[in-house]
Amino acid sequence: MASRKAAGVVHRALWLVFVVQAVASVLVEPPYPYAVGWLPAIAALVLGVTLSRTARRRFEAAPPREPVEVAAPVTGRWSALNSPADRTPSHGTHQLAQTYAIDIVREDADRPRPGFAWLWPVARRSEVFPAFGAPLLAVADGTVVRAEDGQRDHLGRGSLPGLAYLMLIESSFRALGGARRITGNHLVLDLGDGTYAMYAHLRRGSLAVRPGDRVVAGRELARCGNSGNSTEPHVHFQLMDGPDPETALGLPFTWRGVGLPGNGETFEVPAPAHADPAGGHPAAA
Repeated sequence: MASRKAAGVVHRALWLVFVVQAVASVLVEPPYPYAVGWLPAIAALVLGVTLSRTARRRFEAAPPREPVEVAAPVTGRWSALNSPADRTPSHGTHQLAQTYAIDIVREDADRPRPGFAWLWPVARRSEVFPAFGAPLLAVADGTVVRAEDGQRDHLGRGSLPGLAYLMLIESSFRALGGARRITGNHLVLDLGDGTYAMYAHLRRGSLAVRPGDRVVAGRELARCGNSGNSTEPHVHFQLMDGPDPETALGLPFTWRGVGLPGNGETFEVPAPAHADPAGGHPAAA
């Protein structure tokens, strides 16, 4: 595990060296031939391919696992995107334990989710999306092992220019910052038996728990946000066999009463029976 994490650090460092020297070369003449400046990028590309292949081989070598049944992390009406019901790895990579990850967006008849705009508006405030601020619930009894909510919520990139900026520029710089800059504000819950649940792209300042807290299923943990590598406010949820997505493997799952919704499938999750009428949830144990 330490070697995989170290390789990831080296990979990001190589890209950072390339970017820094490329910017510096615009201002001053580098003391080395032009071709030398491309060596860090070439090395980073080779290492990136190696890391991707290693993640795939680890997945293929792992013994088959039956889907872990947990409760859904939300209530209300939602639609699935990038679902492992349609393909694995669901996000196009096994890295960061995303093999079986799913993205979901909230649907609200009274406040419809803004559609894709080709040119205008280039970006929208997160507050106009019905998922923004939605409560995220513990999918099972467990212990909080990681929790961060200090990163900002950015604008929704629901246009062609906005998406191009995210994919070509911002995502590249986020990758240099490692997993936490990609997941944004996030929380990891230890469910026991080597199973960990990760919630990503949380709303800034919304954490209701901290590392070490014991929680029961249905307890509010945080709120849905738009931090990290995200086009719009949504919930990114995945199960892993370890607490660190940089070294863990993704685990298959199914949501109790819902199953595993496919891409574009809309589903409804009732509020937990043990939630109080005021909308509260059980306190930490």
